[in-house]
Amino acid sequence: MDPLSDMLGGIRAEGASVSQAVLEPPWAIRFTDGAPLTMLTVISGGGLVILADGTEFKVGAGDTALVRGPAPFHLADSAAALDRPHRTYEIACFDPERTRVAGTRTGAAPEGPTTLIVGGYRATRSRHERLLRTLPPALVLHEDADGVLWLDSARDALARRHQPGGQALIDRVLDAGLVCTLGCWFEQEGAEAPGWYLGAMDPVVGPALEAIHRCPRAAWSVGSLAAEANVSRAHFAKRFTEVMGRPPLSYLTEWRMHVAEELLSDPNRSVAEVAEAVGYTDPFAFTTAFKRLRGMTPRQFRRRSE
Repeated sequence: MDPLSDMLGGIRAEGASVSQAVLEPPWAIRFTDGAPLTMLTVISGGGLVILADGTEFKVGAGDTALVRGPAPFHLADSAAALDRPHRTYEIACFDPERTRVAGTRTGAAPEGPTTLIVGGYRATRSRHERLLRTLPPALVLHEDADGVLWLDSARDALARRHQPGGQALIDRVLDAGLVCTLGCWFEQEGAEAPGWYLGAMDPVVGPALEAIHRCPRAAWSVGSLAAEANVSRAHFAKRFTEVMGRPPLSYLTEWRMHVAEELLSDPNRSVAEVAEAVGYTDPFAFTTAFKRLRGMTPRQFRRRSE
């Protein structure tokens, strides 16, 4: 289990909107979900993603935009469209009653049809919040429409959206697109990508990260993690700290606390069970570690989250 897969685990598109419309400028689509993360891919046509603060991102055929919520944002044919009378459409991925991208007029606009696949993602776990915090308010991955590896699947999902199983197909295609988009964007970021992503790609750090995420409850030590990477203890500790910005056991403890936060949301799990699940045989030692990193006891955290 690599860190990106672990952080994406549980993030699923649900009831993703699929829209195909021929829109005559000026037009604007308003996204009103308050979703933690919205992904839209332009199959044809294009426009501007306009954030609540006025920041603009141009998107065209083949481009994928990821926008962090919860603030509403627009996709418009131009920024000027918002300042003069225009056709307004609304997408609310989690509420079909508020998803309105109909009203297509006959007669194509000069730019041709604007075809979008849109998905809103529910992120409710601490690991997802950690992932979202590494992203800017919005990002655009610019690609040629013919070069998007999953676009054929997107087009197929669009064609089958009214058939049995069509919605599930659309949702899963969006999930594949999210993984591809984040992986490509982090790769383009190079040294500016998050440390946990760079670590996963490192031949020394990567095997240790995979082991930690695969089994956070294991009694890992610097020596046993170095063995996962098949290098010396000293070399491993130095390389891990260089890449990740913290020693191996500090990362292990931090990740265990992220997992513990998720487990504490289950009222049927006792604090002792949560402690054991993240590698602490002594609940008191777990409580001490949790309070040191989170500023409150596990029980206080649970009450706050209820």
